Amino acid sequence: MFSRKHLKLLLIGNAGVGKSALMHQYVNSRFSNHYRATIGADFFTKEVRIGEKLVTVQIWDTAGTERFQSLGAALYRGTDCCLLVFDVTSPTSFQALETWHKEFLVQAEPADPDGFPFVVIANKTDLEERQVFRRQAQEWCNVYKAEYFETSAKEALNVDEAFLCATRLGLENQREPNNMQNSLLLSTKEDTKPKGKCDC
Repeated sequence: MFSRKHLKLLLIGNAGVGKSALMHQYVNSRFSNHYRATIGADFFTKEVRIGEKLVTVQIWDTAGTERFQSLGAALYRGTDCCLLVFDVTSPTSFQALETWHKEFLVQAEPADPDGFPFVVIANKTDLEERQVFRRQAQEWCNVYKAEYFETSAKEALNVDEAFLCATRLGLENQREPNNMQNSLLLSTKEDTKPKGKCDC
């Protein structure tokens, strides 16, 4: 008998880094070269099975432009895990991670800011004109205690793995304030392992 859980994941990062493409690839297994800027926010849901849990994951994709930042507080609160996305061909989008990280903690007001789970996604690794490299990004993640994945929404590379890691971290985050006797069994056997360090 499966128990059900509900989870909220949030994608944030500069405009054009591929947040919508990542979400569509994960939820619908499709990619489009046609770029359409997200207006305000958008979300999809997907049901996944983790151990003995059926998890309804609500994934929010936020606009990366400043004129929608006023929506932050309402959108960010209640998030169980935050995915910070940057484009490996855009150093500016990588440098902005610190601002997005700080902005999320201010707006979301998590109970434990130091322990809140983040997953960093380096997107567009299929492109040749890469300017932000793995070691640089991994060092940033080590400082901010974030999991790290290199993905390509176009080629579906590591997209499922990144979202699965975020889902597991989100479940762990939900569990923390509760009685430890209600701990979740998240050790599922999989054919492929994520390319990050997420082993929760």
